[in-house]
Amino acid sequence: MNDIDALVIGGGQAGLAAAHALRQAGRAPVILEAGEEPVGSWPSYYDSLTLFSPARYSSLPGMPFPGDPDCYPHRDEVIDYLRRYAKHLADERDMDIRTGHRVTAVRHHDNQDSPFEVDVQDGPTLTTPLVIAASGAFTEPHRPALPGLDRFTGTVLHSANYREPGPFAGQRVIVVGAANTAVQVGYELATVATVTIATRKPIRFAPQRPLGRDVHFWSVISGFDHLPIGPWLRTKPHMPVNDDGRYRRAITAGRPDQRRIFTTLDGDQVAWPDGAREHVDTILLATGYQPALSYLHPEDRHQQRGLSTVHPGLGFVGLEWQRSFASATLRGVGRDARYVVHHLTRQHPRR
Repeated sequence: MNDIDALVIGGGQAGLAAAHALRQAGRAPVILEAGEEPVGSWPSYYDSLTLFSPARYSSLPGMPFPGDPDCYPHRDEVIDYLRRYAKHLADERDMDIRTGHRVTAVRHHDNQDSPFEVDVQDGPTLTTPLVIAASGAFTEPHRPALPGLDRFTGTVLHSANYREPGPFAGQRVIVVGAANTAVQVGYELATVATVTIATRKPIRFAPQRPLGRDVHFWSVISGFDHLPIGPWLRTKPHMPVNDDGRYRRAITAGRPDQRRIFTTLDGDQVAWPDGAREHVDTILLATGYQPALSYLHPEDRHQQRGLSTVHPGLGFVGLEWQRSFASATLRGVGRDARYVVHHLTRQHPRR
């Protein structure tokens, strides 16, 4: 006898969208969220974070993002939206959302009819026929092996631990990365510090509003937002930075400047490809994240389009490039959740 009809691991945007899709399919899901409230990783992001997608393209299924549909929501507005969305699910659909429940392991025996066993830290083991791993693609910071980083005596931090520029006033800072976060953080740090954005490849810019319409408008009407990801995508593409013009102007003016990645770090010194050396106070790694799937055995993390290739009944929602360009975004997780739930419930119909 299974304890739970369907279990969703993670209560952020992906988990909430997955639970919504399960309820639409007639299932009674339980969400297990490790944090204090079901808002995902958003509270841990830097203070000035603003979405690059307007509110009209930043909603989960069944609840439009409030306010001006053409505005670009701030981090705190997203957090508030997710709180209200979770409350709506709990109130209107009798959803069981359990915060402070950190999943430590998910196991499945060889017998296909046996349930998943889900271990919860300081809690009982739960059993269920359906598990959706929705613990996010933005919770485990990726720290690349950069030359000399282990010998650097200054401060090294990931953008996950950056909040605002004040503590870096007067410093020499290198931001490593070429995507939206690196440029947005480097731009605001340059107001108080001497900043270089160090990259392996040149930063590419995409206009925020081509022909007077937000880029997401064109992405949706062209079908690019829904374009299926095929086996040809072996590595994550080098995506351009969305820019309304200010970032390109700032980098052109050298505030911050952009250089190719350093050749090595030694003590508090950085060596650049042209042979120049200088003192550096802080290395800030805007180098992305890895999926938070430590509760799954490495062999059990293999998936195609959000469906496990190892265990029927196991699905994934919220991974980058899972099914499309938008898979890890507010606007994309609902579409992926519907797809995954449709196939999981066909694999395991109610008996």
